Amino acid sequence: MGKDLERLKRRVPLLEYLNRHQWKNHRVSTGPEFVGLCPLHEETHASFYVNAQKNLFYCHGCGRGGDLIRFVELSQHLSFRQSLAYLAEELAPTTQLLVHTAGFYQLELHRHHEGMDYLAERGVHDTKLIDELGIGYARGGGNLRAYLQGFGYSLERVLEVGLINPQGTDTFCRRVIFPCRQQDRIVNLYGRSIGRAFPHRLLPRSKGGLFAWESVRHFRDVILVEGLFDLAVLWQAGFRNTTCAIGTHLTPTQLDWLCEKPDRCVYIAFDQDENHAGQNAASDLLQYLDKAGLNPRLVGLPAGHDPNSYFAAGATAQDFAHLLEEAASL
Repeated sequence: MGKDLERLKRRVPLLEYLNRHQWKNHRVSTGPEFVGLCPLHEETHASFYVNAQKNLFYCHGCGRGGDLIRFVELSQHLSFRQSLAYLAEELAPTTQLLVHTAGFYQLELHRHHEGMDYLAERGVHDTKLIDELGIGYARGGGNLRAYLQGFGYSLERVLEVGLINPQGTDTFCRRVIFPCRQQDRIVNLYGRSIGRAFPHRLLPRSKGGLFAWESVRHFRDVILVEGLFDLAVLWQAGFRNTTCAIGTHLTPTQLDWLCEKPDRCVYIAFDQDENHAGQNAASDLLQYLDKAGLNPRLVGLPAGHDPNSYFAAGATAQDFAHLLEEAASL
């Protein structure tokens, strides 16, 4: 592990990484040190120093310092292992490949009516929102492979990421696609089947943090849902403080993000399943967040409904706002 870490840091020198991310600096005298405003906190006087020879940084303003991995931990709010994965992505970027793939699926959505028909069936009809979320459609048939080869991606690379199977068919064949972003980077793709295949599919990689967290984290009150269609209809109805974990079992990172503000109110709006899976997961999460010092509340959707089906059945924004008012706490 130690040799791999040193190799990683040599391949991405700290100063090169900071310059790549628009850190403005100037050299201190003729030595190996550079100084600029600290990227980790707001300041008006430059106190962030980087020693390019030692590959280390230190800020005299906030008192934090370390190597490249430590900087990524602090700036991106990631764990040590997540920071390693983040830097590995810098070296062999899958992100750009996923950007091209998501773009292709967005084009396909408007070329083939079955994708838009399915969105309308699920109650998602706001075209601006569809574009904002980057929703697309995977028709299948091997067209993605040819499209990506046009950008220079090898068959081996596309197979490695899991976008196509060994037969050359799209992994997400006949699915509506949502790009999953973290720190403004696409980290995964979620596909919802419009046919008889298993409903949910993600690429074999991290699903990332909470969906659209960068735009939601500043809200004091947050609505947490299971699925991306739940999020889409709530955003469409004006509840832009909604985020999604893509499932009921939150990762440690997702839990940490929810707990960023100790007085945050979290409305848990999970599915009201017949087998009580959603209700049980919501109850466990309610207790966890309560112990963490937050103010969690359970949203009482009608039996058999999730937020998506609730709106698709004719509920209004006022109806859902009433459910939030009636949400139960411990």
